[in-house]
Amino acid sequence: MSDSTDHAGVTMDLDKITMWTRTERLAIADFLDDLDDHEWTADSLCRGWTVHDVAAHLTLSNRVTLGATIAGILRARGNWDRMTERMARDRAGRYSPAELIAQLREGAAWTRRAPGAGPLDPLVDTMIHGQDIARPLGRHHVMPLEQTVVALEHVLRSPFYGSKKRLHGVRLLATDAEWSSGAGTAEIEGPLSDLLLVATGRAAGLAGLTGTGVQRLASAF
Repeated sequence: MSDSTDHAGVTMDLDKITMWTRTERLAIADFLDDLDDHEWTADSLCRGWTVHDVAAHLTLSNRVTLGATIAGILRARGNWDRMTERMARDRAGRYSPAELIAQLREGAAWTRRAPGAGPLDPLVDTMIHGQDIARPLGRHHVMPLEQTVVALEHVLRSPFYGSKKRLHGVRLLATDAEWSSGAGTAEIEGPLSDLLLVATGRAAGLAGLTGTGVQRLASAF
């Protein structure tokens, strides 16, 4: 068993994380296999990104090099989001849906990470982008509870996702697992999948949430 300490000092089992990430990547590949041509051109939850763009992005997490990242961030004048969007669209323009699905399967077990990413970030990235694809299409993609708890706790600890500012003063309570987080006076209740969506900045998750903190959180989007 191999362990790793993430950016917040939390020790995790690397073998388990690798297995979870591989399983989720293969599940997304199977999900994408079932999409019609018009669904690939549909908008995702990522503003300005199509389903094709998101799928292309998912193939980059264990393929992008440090050199490509540096070149991309310079081209984007230091804007990380702009760089990520450009790289995804460039790749989507080069590869067909079938090719991207094959790439997802090929690299499902690869442990290489994008520069600056921790062991859990590829898992979070895959889980969240699976919802970015599925929800606008009116499709359901299951998020396993154990993995979702680990992903959500990582997001809440990490400075990368902006959840600390977004959820300041809010207590989260899951309705599909014995899990809660936060000590705020405002409360939000809902499925772990919706809590993970709002924690990562997806307003679509608000539809599945209730509680005194929902209106307050909605104003943050």
